Amino acid sequence: MNNRANYVRLIVLALLWGASFLFIKVGLQALSPTQVAFARIALGAGVLTALCVLSGGRLIGFGSAEARGLWRTIAVAAVFGNVAPWILFGIGERTVDSGLTGVLNATTPLWTVLFGLLYGTERSLPGARLLGLLAGFSGVVVILAPWQGADGLLGWGVLACLAAAASYGVSFVYIGRSLSGPGLSGRPLSPLTVATMQMTAATGIALFTLPVGGLAPIEPAPLPLLAVAALGVFGTGLAFALHIRIISDEGATTASTVTYLMPAVSVVLGWLVLDESFGPRVLAGMVVVLLGVALSRTNVRGSRGRTRAADTEPSEPARS
Repeated sequence: MNNRANYVRLIVLALLWGASFLFIKVGLQALSPTQVAFARIALGAGVLTALCVLSGGRLIGFGSAEARGLWRTIAVAAVFGNVAPWILFGIGERTVDSGLTGVLNATTPLWTVLFGLLYGTERSLPGARLLGLLAGFSGVVVILAPWQGADGLLGWGVLACLAAAASYGVSFVYIGRSLSGPGLSGRPLSPLTVATMQMTAATGIALFTLPVGGLAPIEPAPLPLLAVAALGVFGTGLAFALHIRIISDEGATTASTVTYLMPAVSVVLGWLVLDESFGPRVLAGMVVVLLGVALSRTNVRGSRGRTRAADTEPSEPARS
């Protein structure tokens, strides 16, 4: 990195996104998965909107057909990149430890490569990347240990967490294909503007999911509500802004290194705060998954600057 401040930003980002799984776990003590997701998204949208306005960024309305088309495209990205995965993580964490959820979230780059192959954004897969893909998913199998029956970790909660990571993968592929144009009216949109639009669209979509999980708090309590507030303000709004800043300063490849820090943060916080424990099999599986992620990203180059709408999320990090 060229700037010591960006080291600090990267560490803070890993702490915020890694802690998000702890916040979700605590928030679920009072709220349903849909309520946690909606609160997180709405608070994150508020923070990003404020940052966008304060930085002089553009706020895009619905006045032109081109703008409405852009909003529709971003709404699809919001479904797969925000609403669906965050509800699924909430469902999963009802039965899955927060630390293990963070480890499963680290499979996001593997899903991105897999869906990229299916949708044509990945036209070839050199040997090292193929090995990484196979190693990464092998690490997941080691973690789940389905051959151990009741002693293994395979269950609906784990499958929900993996589905959330896969949804992130779909969103990255979709963004790469659909938001790589010049912007709006020939003018490039800043990454912060696009992120604000996506979180705003996600807020509206998530609102319609609330009846599914119930509208009233399950058991209102100060600590869970504070955890959800921290999840929205810090783990979503400020974390996204930090991610964008690191990409702008250092490029997507550097920003993607957060992928390797987040699982460790989530595991340590789960152990310290919630007294979660992990056996050697889970830790070994985590190492294999991260090794697979590293290999799968061989020769993947990051980008700098603000030339494309898609540059908001080009690094395919395993974000929370």
